[in-house]
Amino acid sequence: MTESRTGTAGVAPATGGLSPEELAAEIARISTPDVVETPFGRLELVDGVPREASVPTIYDGLDLMRAAEAFLNSMPGASLVAMRNGLRAAGVSSPDVIGFTDPRANSGGIFLTPNTETTYGTTFLDLKAWGPTVIEAPPQSLCVVDDFWFRYVADMGIAGPDKGAGGKYLFLPPGYEGERPEGYFTYESPTFANWVVLRALGGVPAMKQTRIYPLSEADSPRENTFVNIADARINTVHSNDLAFFHEIDELVQEEPVEALDVERAGQLAALGIVHGAPFEPDERRRRLLDEGAKLGAVISRALVYKPRDPGAFFWEGVSWKNAFIGGSYEFLRNGARLLDARTQFHYFATVITPAMAHAQIGAGSAYAYTAEDASGEVLDGAATYSLTIPADPPAKNFWSIDVYDTQTRSLLQSTAYPALSSLTGTVQPEADGSYVLWFSPEAPAGRESNWIPTIPGKSWFPMLRLYGPLEPWFDGSWRLPELVKA
Repeated sequence: MTESRTGTAGVAPATGGLSPEELAAEIARISTPDVVETPFGRLELVDGVPREASVPTIYDGLDLMRAAEAFLNSMPGASLVAMRNGLRAAGVSSPDVIGFTDPRANSGGIFLTPNTETTYGTTFLDLKAWGPTVIEAPPQSLCVVDDFWFRYVADMGIAGPDKGAGGKYLFLPPGYEGERPEGYFTYESPTFANWVVLRALGGVPAMKQTRIYPLSEADSPRENTFVNIADARINTVHSNDLAFFHEIDELVQEEPVEALDVERAGQLAALGIVHGAPFEPDERRRRLLDEGAKLGAVISRALVYKPRDPGAFFWEGVSWKNAFIGGSYEFLRNGARLLDARTQFHYFATVITPAMAHAQIGAGSAYAYTAEDASGEVLDGAATYSLTIPADPPAKNFWSIDVYDTQTRSLLQSTAYPALSSLTGTVQPEADGSYVLWFSPEAPAGRESNWIPTIPGKSWFPMLRLYGPLEPWFDGSWRLPELVKA
Protein backbone atom coordinates (compact mmCIF):
# COMPACT_ATOMS: atom_id res chain seq x y z
CA MET A 1 0.00 0.00 0.00
CA THR A 2 1.47 3.40 -0.99
CA GLU A 3 1.25 6.72 0.99
CA SER A 4 -1.06 9.37 -0.43
CA ARG A 5 0.78 12.18 -2.20
CA THR A 6 -1.61 14.70 -0.60
CA GLY A 7 -0.47 13.91 2.98
CA THR A 8 -1.95 11.98 5.89
CA ALA A 9 -5.46 10.64 5.30
CA GLY A 10 -5.63 12.39 1.95
CA VAL A 11 -5.59 15.97 3.41
CA ALA A 12 -3.56 18.50 1.45
CA PRO A 13 -0.91 20.44 3.45
CA ALA A 14 -1.60 24.13 4.13
CA THR A 15 -0.18 26.53 1.60
CA GLY A 16 0.06 30.34 1.40
CA GLY A 17 -1.09 32.38 4.43
CA LEU A 18 0.89 34.97 6.36
CA SER A 19 4.60 35.20 6.71
CA PRO A 20 5.94 35.33 10.30
CA GLU A 21 6.41 39.07 9.96
CA GLU A 22 2.87 39.55 8.62
CA LEU A 23 1.39 37.37 11.36
CA ALA A 24 3.22 39.42 14.01
CA ALA A 25 1.81 42.59 12.49
CA GLU A 26 -1.73 41.12 12.55
CA ILE A 27 -1.38 40.12 16.20
CA ALA A 28 -0.21 43.64 17.05
CA ARG A 29 -3.21 45.09 15.22
CA ILE A 30 -5.76 43.07 17.18
CA SER A 31 -4.01 43.52 20.52
CA THR A 32 -4.29 46.26 23.17
CA PRO A 33 -1.18 47.94 24.58
CA ASP A 34 -0.42 47.61 28.27
CA VAL A 35 -0.98 51.36 28.73
CA VAL A 36 -3.82 53.31 27.07
CA GLU A 37 -4.30 57.04 27.65
CA THR A 38 -7.99 58.03 27.50
CA PRO A 39 -10.16 61.05 28.37
CA PHE A 40 -11.10 59.11 31.51
CA GLY A 41 -7.51 58.63 32.63
CA ARG A 42 -4.56 56.26 32.22
CA LEU A 43 -5.66 52.63 31.81
CA GLU A 44 -3.22 49.80 32.45
CA LEU A 45 -3.40 46.15 31.36
CA VAL A 46 -1.29 43.00 31.65
CA ASP A 47 -1.04 41.37 28.24
CA GLY A 48 -4.63 42.29 27.39
CA VAL A 49 -6.15 41.85 30.86
CA PRO A 50 -7.07 45.11 32.67
CA ARG A 51 -5.19 45.66 35.93
CA GLU A 52 -7.47 45.65 38.96
CA ALA A 53 -6.73 49.31 39.70
CA SER A 54 -7.93 50.35 36.20
CA VAL A 55 -11.22 48.44 36.21
CA PRO A 56 -13.26 51.10 38.13
CA THR A 57 -12.01 53.81 35.74
CA ILE A 58 -12.95 51.68 32.73
CA TYR A 59 -16.51 51.20 33.99
CA ASP A 60 -16.80 54.86 34.97
CA GLY A 61 -15.92 55.71 31.37
CA LEU A 62 -18.45 53.22 30.02
CA ASP A 63 -21.25 54.53 32.22
CA LEU A 64 -20.39 58.14 31.40
CA MET A 65 -20.47 57.42 27.66
CA ARG A 66 -23.76 55.57 27.98
CA ALA A 67 -25.26 58.37 30.05
CA ALA A 68 -24.33 60.96 27.43
CA GLU A 69 -25.64 58.77 24.62
CA ALA A 70 -28.85 58.08 26.53
CA PHE A 71 -29.32 61.82 27.02
CA LEU A 72 -28.94 62.44 23.28
CA ASN A 73 -31.11 59.52 22.20
CA SER A 74 -33.92 59.58 24.75
CA MET A 75 -34.28 63.38 24.78
CA PRO A 76 -37.55 63.31 22.77
CA GLY A 77 -39.26 61.40 25.57
CA ALA A 78 -37.84 63.59 28.33
CA SER A 79 -39.08 66.63 26.45
CA LEU A 80 -42.68 65.44 26.60
CA VAL A 81 -42.42 64.35 30.23
CA ALA A 82 -41.35 67.90 31.06
CA MET A 83 -44.13 69.30 28.86
CA ARG A 84 -46.76 67.24 30.67
CA ASN A 85 -45.40 68.18 34.10
CA GLY A 86 -45.41 71.85 33.17
CA LEU A 87 -48.97 71.70 31.86
CA ARG A 88 -50.12 69.88 34.98
CA ALA A 89 -48.69 72.74 37.05
CA ALA A 90 -50.90 75.10 35.00
CA GLY A 91 -54.03 73.04 35.65
CA VAL A 92 -54.04 70.92 32.48
CA SER A 93 -54.32 67.67 34.41
CA SER A 94 -56.78 65.60 32.38
CA PRO A 95 -57.49 64.97 28.67
CA ASP A 96 -60.75 66.92 28.94
CA VAL A 97 -58.87 70.00 30.21
CA ILE A 98 -57.40 71.94 27.29
CA GLY A 99 -54.83 74.65 27.87
CA PHE A 100 -54.79 77.49 25.37
CA THR A 101 -52.94 80.77 24.85
CA ASP A 102 -55.18 83.81 24.62
CA PRO A 103 -54.46 85.90 22.70
CA ARG A 104 -51.23 84.02 21.92
CA ALA A 105 -48.03 82.68 23.49
CA ASN A 106 -45.83 85.17 25.34
CA SER A 107 -42.42 85.11 26.96
CA GLY A 108 -43.56 84.46 30.52
CA GLY A 109 -43.50 80.66 30.43
CA ILE A 110 -40.62 78.39 29.49
CA PHE A 111 -41.58 76.60 26.25
CA LEU A 112 -39.28 75.50 23.42
CA THR A 113 -39.44 78.02 20.55
CA PRO A 114 -43.17 78.84 20.43
CA ASN A 115 -44.30 81.50 17.98
CA THR A 116 -46.19 84.59 19.08
CA GLU A 117 -48.53 84.68 16.08
CA THR A 118 -50.63 81.61 16.88
CA THR A 119 -53.22 80.73 19.49
CA TYR A 120 -52.20 77.29 20.73
CA GLY A 121 -54.27 74.65 22.45
CA THR A 122 -52.80 71.60 24.15
CA THR A 123 -53.49 68.64 26.41
CA PHE A 124 -52.37 65.04 26.96
CA LEU A 125 -54.43 61.95 26.22
CA ASP A 126 -54.39 59.19 28.83
CA LEU A 127 -55.36 56.03 26.95
CA LYS A 128 -54.57 53.85 29.98
CA ALA A 129 -57.16 55.61 32.17
CA TRP A 130 -59.69 56.44 29.45
CA GLY A 131 -59.24 53.66 26.92
CA PRO A 132 -60.28 54.58 23.34
CA THR A 133 -60.55 58.36 23.16
CA VAL A 134 -62.27 60.67 20.70
CA ILE A 135 -61.03 64.07 19.56
CA GLU A 136 -63.41 66.24 17.58
CA ALA A 137 -61.05 68.55 15.70
CA PRO A 138 -62.34 72.05 14.98
CA PRO A 139 -62.74 73.13 11.34
CA GLN A 140 -59.92 75.05 9.64
CA SER A 141 -57.36 73.90 12.14
CA LEU A 142 -53.84 72.50 12.19
CA CYS A 143 -53.68 69.84 14.88
CA VAL A 144 -51.15 67.11 15.68
CA VAL A 145 -50.96 64.11 17.97
CA ASP A 146 -47.54 62.74 18.95
CA ASP A 147 -46.91 59.72 21.16
CA PHE A 148 -45.05 59.95 24.50
CA TRP A 149 -41.70 59.18 22.87
CA PHE A 150 -42.39 62.17 20.60
CA ARG A 151 -43.15 60.14 17.48
CA TYR A 152 -45.78 61.19 14.99
CA VAL A 153 -49.22 59.59 15.32
CA ALA A 154 -51.66 61.76 13.34
CA ASP A 155 -52.48 65.09 11.77
CA MET A 156 -55.97 66.47 12.25
CA GLY A 157 -57.54 69.38 10.41
CA ILE A 158 -56.15 70.88 7.22
CA ALA A 159 -53.18 68.49 7.06
CA GLY A 160 -55.27 65.53 8.20
CA PRO A 161 -57.84 63.34 6.47
CA ASP A 162 -60.72 65.73 7.27
CA LYS A 163 -58.92 68.36 5.11
CA GLY A 164 -60.00 71.17 7.42
CA ALA A 165 -63.71 70.35 7.45
CA GLY A 166 -63.50 69.14 11.04
CA GLY A 167 -63.82 65.49 11.95
CA LYS A 168 -63.95 62.86 14.65
CA TYR A 169 -60.69 61.06 15.43
CA LEU A 170 -60.46 57.90 17.51
CA PHE A 171 -57.21 57.06 19.32
CA LEU A 172 -56.72 53.50 20.56
CA PRO A 173 -54.28 52.37 23.28
CA PRO A 174 -51.37 50.04 22.50
CA GLY A 175 -52.41 46.42 21.99
CA TYR A 176 -56.10 47.32 21.70
CA GLU A 177 -58.26 44.41 20.50
CA GLY A 178 -61.77 45.80 21.06
CA GLU A 179 -64.39 47.43 18.89
CA ARG A 180 -63.39 49.83 16.10
CA PRO A 181 -66.60 51.67 15.28
CA GLU A 182 -67.32 53.35 11.96
CA GLY A 183 -67.46 57.11 11.56
CA TYR A 184 -64.00 57.95 12.92
CA PHE A 185 -60.52 58.47 11.58
CA THR A 186 -58.89 55.79 13.72
CA TYR A 187 -55.28 55.57 14.94
CA GLU A 188 -53.55 53.21 17.34
CA SER A 189 -50.73 54.72 19.40
CA PRO A 190 -47.68 52.82 20.71
CA THR A 191 -48.00 54.70 24.03
CA PHE A 192 -50.77 55.43 26.52
CA ALA A 193 -49.85 59.11 26.92
CA ASN A 194 -50.12 61.24 23.77
CA TRP A 195 -49.51 64.94 23.31
CA VAL A 196 -52.23 66.91 21.52
CA VAL A 197 -51.40 70.23 19.87
CA LEU A 198 -54.24 72.37 18.51
CA ARG A 199 -54.07 75.42 16.27
CA ALA A 200 -57.40 76.84 15.11
CA LEU A 201 -57.20 79.49 12.41
CA GLY A 202 -60.44 80.98 13.72
CA GLY A 203 -58.77 81.82 17.03
CA VAL A 204 -60.12 81.11 20.50
CA PRO A 205 -63.83 80.71 19.49
CA ALA A 206 -62.84 78.05 16.94
CA MET A 207 -60.44 76.44 19.42
CA LYS A 208 -63.30 75.98 21.88
CA GLN A 209 -65.15 73.83 19.36
CA THR A 210 -62.65 71.07 20.18
CA ARG A 211 -64.12 68.13 22.09
CA ILE A 212 -62.16 65.34 23.79
CA TYR A 213 -63.95 62.47 25.55
CA PRO A 214 -63.83 58.70 26.09
CA LEU A 215 -65.41 56.63 23.31
CA SER A 216 -67.69 55.17 25.96
CA GLU A 217 -69.34 58.61 26.24
CA ALA A 218 -69.89 59.04 22.50
CA ASP A 219 -73.68 59.22 22.92
CA SER A 220 -73.40 61.97 25.55
CA PRO A 221 -69.93 63.56 25.49
CA ARG A 222 -68.73 65.45 28.55
CA GLU A 223 -68.06 69.18 28.42
CA ASN A 224 -64.42 70.22 28.16
CA THR A 225 -62.69 72.76 30.38
CA PHE A 226 -60.52 75.40 28.71
CA VAL A 227 -57.73 76.97 30.76
CA ASN A 228 -55.89 80.05 29.52
CA ILE A 229 -52.20 79.29 30.11
CA ALA A 230 -50.82 82.30 28.18
CA ASP A 231 -49.64 83.99 31.38
CA ALA A 232 -48.74 80.81 33.30
CA ARG A 233 -45.21 80.98 34.67
CA ILE A 234 -44.33 77.34 34.13
CA ASN A 235 -41.41 75.31 32.86
CA THR A 236 -42.02 72.70 30.14
CA VAL A 237 -38.35 72.05 29.23
CA HIS A 238 -36.50 68.90 30.34
CA SER A 239 -33.58 68.95 32.77
CA ASN A 240 -29.89 69.08 31.79
CA ASP A 241 -28.59 67.22 34.85
CA LEU A 242 -29.30 64.09 36.89
CA ALA A 243 -33.01 64.95 37.02
CA PHE A 244 -33.19 64.19 33.28
CA PHE A 245 -32.92 60.47 34.00
CA HIS A 246 -35.69 60.62 36.58
CA GLU A 247 -37.87 62.23 33.89
CA ILE A 248 -37.05 59.36 31.55
CA ASP A 249 -37.75 56.80 34.28
CA GLU A 250 -41.22 58.31 34.72
CA LEU A 251 -41.93 57.58 31.05
CA VAL A 252 -40.38 54.09 31.06
CA GLN A 253 -42.44 53.03 34.06
CA GLU A 254 -45.73 54.21 32.55
CA GLU A 255 -45.43 52.84 29.04
CA PRO A 256 -45.27 49.29 27.66
CA VAL A 257 -41.82 47.82 27.10
CA GLU A 258 -42.70 47.49 23.42
CA ALA A 259 -43.17 51.26 23.09
CA LEU A 260 -39.42 51.80 22.80
CA ASP A 261 -36.95 50.24 20.37
CA VAL A 262 -34.66 47.65 21.92
CA GLU A 263 -31.44 49.63 21.38
CA ARG A 264 -32.56 52.70 23.32
CA ALA A 265 -34.24 50.50 25.91
CA GLY A 266 -30.91 48.71 26.29
CA GLN A 267 -29.02 51.97 26.80
CA LEU A 268 -31.42 52.95 29.56
CA ALA A 269 -31.41 49.50 31.14
CA ALA A 270 -27.61 49.62 31.35
CA LEU A 271 -28.05 52.77 33.47
CA GLY A 272 -30.61 51.14 35.78
CA ILE A 273 -33.80 52.45 34.10
CA VAL A 274 -35.96 49.36 33.56
CA HIS A 275 -39.72 49.02 33.22
CA GLY A 276 -41.20 47.57 36.41
CA ALA A 277 -38.08 48.11 38.52
CA PRO A 278 -37.23 51.00 40.88
CA PHE A 279 -34.64 53.47 39.61
CA GLU A 280 -32.33 53.89 42.60
CA PRO A 281 -28.83 54.81 41.40
CA ASP A 282 -26.08 54.76 44.02
CA GLU A 283 -23.85 57.73 44.68
CA ARG A 284 -21.29 56.73 42.03
CA ARG A 285 -23.92 56.29 39.33
CA ARG A 286 -25.71 59.51 40.28
CA ARG A 287 -22.44 61.36 39.78
CA LEU A 288 -21.84 59.78 36.37
CA LEU A 289 -25.43 60.31 35.24
CA ASP A 290 -25.21 63.96 36.22
CA GLU A 291 -21.92 64.34 34.33
CA GLY A 292 -23.31 62.43 31.34
CA ALA A 293 -26.39 64.64 31.14
CA LYS A 294 -24.27 67.78 31.28
CA LEU A 295 -21.96 66.42 28.59
CA GLY A 296 -24.97 65.51 26.47
CA ALA A 297 -26.37 69.01 26.90
CA VAL A 298 -23.11 70.59 25.70
CA ILE A 299 -23.10 68.30 22.66
CA SER A 300 -26.75 69.16 21.99
CA ARG A 301 -25.96 72.87 22.06
CA ALA A 302 -23.17 72.32 19.52
CA LEU A 303 -25.62 70.46 17.28
CA VAL A 304 -28.17 73.29 17.55
CA TYR A 305 -25.93 76.35 17.30
CA LYS A 306 -22.81 75.02 15.53
CA PRO A 307 -23.92 71.98 13.48
CA ARG A 308 -21.32 70.19 11.37
CA ASP A 309 -23.73 68.56 8.90
CA PRO A 310 -23.64 70.60 5.65
CA GLY A 311 -27.35 69.86 5.30
CA ALA A 312 -28.01 72.04 8.34
CA PHE A 313 -27.40 75.21 6.31
CA PHE A 314 -29.70 76.68 3.71
CA TRP A 315 -27.01 78.45 1.72
CA GLU A 316 -23.28 77.90 1.47
CA GLY A 317 -21.29 80.39 3.49
CA VAL A 318 -24.36 81.72 5.35
CA SER A 319 -25.15 80.79 8.96
CA TRP A 320 -28.96 80.47 8.64
CA LYS A 321 -29.84 76.91 9.63
CA ASN A 322 -32.53 74.34 8.97
CA ALA A 323 -34.38 72.83 11.94
CA PHE A 324 -35.39 69.69 10.00
CA ILE A 325 -32.24 68.34 8.35
CA GLY A 326 -33.11 65.99 5.52
CA GLY A 327 -36.79 66.95 5.38
CA SER A 328 -37.86 63.77 7.21
CA TYR A 329 -40.11 63.86 10.26
CA GLU A 330 -38.52 60.52 11.23
CA PHE A 331 -35.00 61.90 10.70
CA LEU A 332 -34.18 59.26 8.09
CA ARG A 333 -31.77 59.40 5.17
CA ASN A 334 -30.95 56.43 2.94
CA GLY A 335 -32.28 54.00 5.50
CA ALA A 336 -30.26 55.44 8.39
CA ARG A 337 -31.44 57.47 11.38
CA LEU A 338 -29.89 60.93 11.49
CA LEU A 339 -29.14 60.85 15.20
CA ASP A 340 -27.56 64.30 15.34
CA ALA A 341 -30.49 65.81 13.42
CA ARG A 342 -32.98 64.24 15.83
CA THR A 343 -31.10 65.64 18.81
CA GLN A 344 -30.73 69.04 17.16
CA PHE A 345 -34.47 69.35 16.58
CA HIS A 346 -35.68 68.07 19.92
CA TYR A 347 -33.24 70.14 21.94
CA PHE A 348 -34.80 73.40 20.82
CA ALA A 349 -38.14 72.64 19.15
CA THR A 350 -41.38 70.70 19.56
CA VAL A 351 -44.14 69.05 17.49
CA ILE A 352 -43.36 66.25 15.05
CA THR A 353 -45.43 66.13 11.87
CA PRO A 354 -44.67 65.61 8.18
CA ALA A 355 -46.34 68.98 7.52
CA MET A 356 -43.52 70.76 9.39
CA ALA A 357 -40.66 68.66 8.11
CA HIS A 358 -41.54 68.83 4.45
CA ALA A 359 -43.17 72.12 3.51
CA GLN A 360 -44.59 72.46 -0.01
CA ILE A 361 -45.05 75.48 -2.23
CA GLY A 362 -47.83 77.60 -0.78
CA ALA A 363 -48.58 75.18 2.07
CA GLY A 364 -47.17 74.52 5.51
CA SER A 365 -44.35 76.61 6.90
CA ALA A 366 -40.60 76.98 6.54
CA TYR A 367 -38.15 77.86 9.32
CA ALA A 368 -34.65 79.32 9.48
CA TYR A 369 -32.60 80.33 12.52
CA THR A 370 -29.11 81.50 13.43
CA ALA A 371 -27.23 82.38 16.61
CA GLU A 372 -24.38 84.40 15.08
CA ASP A 373 -23.72 87.58 13.15
CA ALA A 374 -21.95 88.21 9.85
CA SER A 375 -18.53 87.82 11.51
CA GLY A 376 -19.47 84.49 13.08
CA GLU A 377 -19.70 85.91 16.61
CA VAL A 378 -22.39 84.86 19.09
CA LEU A 379 -25.19 87.45 19.24
CA ASP A 380 -24.68 89.87 22.15
CA GLY A 381 -27.74 91.20 23.97
CA ALA A 382 -25.95 94.47 24.73
CA ALA A 383 -25.11 95.24 21.09
CA THR A 384 -27.18 96.60 18.21
CA TYR A 385 -27.81 94.48 15.10
CA SER A 386 -29.75 94.92 11.89
CA LEU A 387 -31.25 92.29 9.63
CA THR A 388 -32.52 93.02 6.15
CA ILE A 389 -35.48 90.97 4.97
CA PRO A 390 -35.12 91.24 1.18
CA ALA A 391 -38.02 92.52 -0.89
CA ASP A 392 -40.88 90.16 -1.73
CA PRO A 393 -40.52 87.69 1.15
CA PRO A 394 -41.68 84.35 -0.31
CA ALA A 395 -44.64 83.75 2.01
CA LYS A 396 -48.16 83.23 0.66
CA ASN A 397 -49.69 84.06 4.04
CA PHE A 398 -47.20 86.02 6.15
CA TRP A 399 -43.69 85.99 7.62
CA SER A 400 -42.52 86.51 11.18
CA ILE A 401 -39.35 86.78 13.26
CA ASP A 402 -39.34 85.61 16.87
CA VAL A 403 -36.37 86.00 19.22
CA TYR A 404 -35.32 83.33 21.73
CA ASP A 405 -33.02 82.91 24.72
CA THR A 406 -30.03 80.71 23.82
CA GLN A 407 -30.05 79.08 27.28
CA THR A 408 -33.74 78.19 27.63
CA ARG A 409 -34.56 78.08 23.89
CA SER A 410 -37.73 79.90 24.94
CA LEU A 411 -38.98 83.36 24.00
CA LEU A 412 -36.53 86.03 25.14
CA GLN A 413 -37.96 87.75 28.21
CA SER A 414 -37.12 91.26 27.00
CA THR A 415 -40.80 91.93 26.35
CA ALA A 416 -44.02 89.92 26.34
CA TYR A 417 -43.90 89.47 22.56
CA PRO A 418 -40.30 89.61 21.26
CA ALA A 419 -41.34 89.34 17.64
CA LEU A 420 -42.13 91.16 14.41
CA SER A 421 -44.54 90.02 11.73
CA SER A 422 -45.91 91.13 8.40
CA LEU A 423 -49.30 90.02 9.70
CA THR A 424 -49.63 93.04 11.97
CA GLY A 425 -49.01 95.59 9.23
CA THR A 426 -46.92 97.75 11.58
CA VAL A 427 -43.46 96.79 10.25
CA GLN A 428 -42.31 99.56 7.93
CA PRO A 429 -40.71 98.67 4.55
CA GLU A 430 -37.82 100.45 2.85
CA ALA A 431 -38.22 102.19 -0.49
CA ASP A 432 -37.10 99.05 -2.35
CA GLY A 433 -39.66 96.84 -0.59
CA SER A 434 -37.21 95.26 1.84
CA TYR A 435 -37.53 95.42 5.62
CA VAL A 436 -34.72 96.39 7.95
CA LEU A 437 -35.23 94.94 11.43
CA TRP A 438 -33.32 96.05 14.53
CA PHE A 439 -32.28 94.14 17.65
CA SER A 440 -30.85 96.04 20.64
CA PRO A 441 -31.65 96.99 24.27
CA GLU A 442 -32.95 100.39 23.18
CA ALA A 443 -34.78 101.18 19.96
CA PRO A 444 -32.75 103.09 17.34
CA ALA A 445 -34.28 106.52 16.82
CA GLY A 446 -37.17 106.36 14.38
CA ARG A 447 -37.01 102.56 14.12
CA GLU A 448 -39.36 101.60 16.93
CA SER A 449 -41.84 99.83 14.62
CA ASN A 450 -39.08 97.54 13.28
CA TRP A 451 -37.35 96.83 16.59
CA ILE A 452 -37.19 93.84 18.99
CA PRO A 453 -35.59 94.55 22.36
CA THR A 454 -32.71 92.40 23.64
CA ILE A 455 -31.17 92.06 27.13
CA PRO A 456 -27.60 93.08 27.99
CA GLY A 457 -25.66 90.08 29.27
CA LYS A 458 -28.03 87.63 27.58
CA SER A 459 -27.41 85.98 24.22
CA TRP A 460 -30.31 85.34 21.84
CA PHE A 461 -31.22 83.90 18.46
CA PRO A 462 -33.88 84.78 15.86
CA MET A 463 -36.08 82.39 13.90
CA LEU A 464 -37.73 83.33 10.62
CA ARG A 465 -41.01 81.63 9.78
CA LEU A 466 -42.56 81.69 6.32
CA TYR A 467 -46.21 80.63 6.33
CA GLY A 468 -47.08 79.22 2.93
CA PRO A 469 -43.51 79.39 1.54
CA LEU A 470 -43.29 80.13 -2.18
CA GLU A 471 -41.02 78.98 -5.01
CA PRO A 472 -38.20 81.54 -4.43
CA TRP A 473 -37.63 79.97 -1.01
CA PHE A 474 -37.31 76.47 -2.41
CA ASP A 475 -35.17 77.32 -5.45
CA GLY A 476 -32.83 79.53 -3.41
CA SER A 477 -33.38 82.68 -5.45
CA TRP A 478 -34.51 84.51 -2.29
CA ARG A 479 -31.94 84.42 0.52
CA LEU A 480 -31.55 85.89 3.96
CA PRO A 481 -28.38 87.90 4.59
CA GLU A 482 -26.50 87.68 7.89
CA LEU A 483 -27.23 89.89 10.86
CA VAL A 484 -24.92 92.91 10.92
CA LYS A 485 -23.54 94.35 14.14
CA ALA A 486 -23.77 98.12 14.19
